[in-house]
Amino acid sequence: MQSLKELYKIGIGPSSSHTIGPERIANYIKEKYPNCQYKIILYGSLAATGKGHGTDKVLRKVLGKDVEIEFNLTEKDLPHPNTLDVIVVKDGKEINTVRAMSVGGGSIKIQGVEYVEPKSVYELTTFTDIKNYVLSKGIRLYEYVYQTEPDIKDYLKTIWQVMKDSVERGLSKTGILPGGLKVQKKAKYIYQSDDIFVRDSLLRNKLTCAYALAVAEENADNGEIVTAPTCGASGVLPAVLYYAYKNEHVSEDIIINALATAGLIGNIVKTNASISGAECGCQAEIGTACSMASGAIAEIYGLTIDQIECASEVAMEHNLGLTCDPVLGLVQVPCIERNTMASMRAFDSFCVAYYLAPMRKIPFDTIVKTMYETGKDLNHKYLETSRGGIAKNYKID
Repeated sequence: MQSLKELYKIGIGPSSSHTIGPERIANYIKEKYPNCQYKIILYGSLAATGKGHGTDKVLRKVLGKDVEIEFNLTEKDLPHPNTLDVIVVKDGKEINTVRAMSVGGGSIKIQGVEYVEPKSVYELTTFTDIKNYVLSKGIRLYEYVYQTEPDIKDYLKTIWQVMKDSVERGLSKTGILPGGLKVQKKAKYIYQSDDIFVRDSLLRNKLTCAYALAVAEENADNGEIVTAPTCGASGVLPAVLYYAYKNEHVSEDIIINALATAGLIGNIVKTNASISGAECGCQAEIGTACSMASGAIAEIYGLTIDQIECASEVAMEHNLGLTCDPVLGLVQVPCIERNTMASMRAFDSFCVAYYLAPMRKIPFDTIVKTMYETGKDLNHKYLETSRGGIAKNYKID
């Protein structure tokens, strides 16, 4: 598995697959083929929802406003649903065609190019193997992260600061999100709403929802966020961590440890399955975020490794089959509300695991495999193409 720096990335929303990944591809092309002209052909999900997600804008930002971009919806034989070709032209002649894939969470692969992404740093790649190791050493999951990546803690502190900032910015704003759906920002409204009938767990739900909305709305408004594991699911983990920090007064040292544990969980999914909505549906994005968040909560409250695994497994299991059907190709409906639901489900999964971990049946590795297989079985209409589900049936005013 790669470093957590390749999972937690700081970037501009709204989509890690459609903006951060293509931006990295464009930067690679510009460095490899300077002083050239470029024609870009987008395929699959990049073609279907690229305009709504701003893929064309980010490519022109890097490669120049005159770049020709074609949206090809007919090509079916693709190495990944988020595939693009860059035709490089110099002195009026085509000198090369580069095929690249945005594989989720801002990560990229370029066909024929070895080690575009950093090499692996984690020798162990399954939860079972990692669990056996940490139990044999008498350490916790976050300590295994620090042991493997001795310099990661300072990076996680930066990630936590960006997460906090995105929550607090989102809570301060009102207005309409860009893109044509006329979606109102709701985080500040919920956060400031009357609490006279709200007590205990209901208050927690209200605040967690407000925090998740704040980040998801920042993402939709092209704000700076952290992929956790993606832009589209970036509100879930910050919401539960910010609640623990702000409302339960958990120390930042413990928050950082929980962030490391969550990152390890997300990395396992990224390595053995997918975190791409275009490849496996929203279960790969929101489902993974929910697993990461529930595992983080379990770490914060000092649960056993079996309870952490159970919390993460339950969170993923009950997001299985979740489709990716963004209206108008925007990361707004139903994406923003899904962040709120997953943040609450993370707490629910934590509660279930606290009591039922000794009686559980399904390992986390099994549910990760199941999620991947389920994603591969989903109809293409539900894989970030905006051709099915809510995207098809919702009538724009």
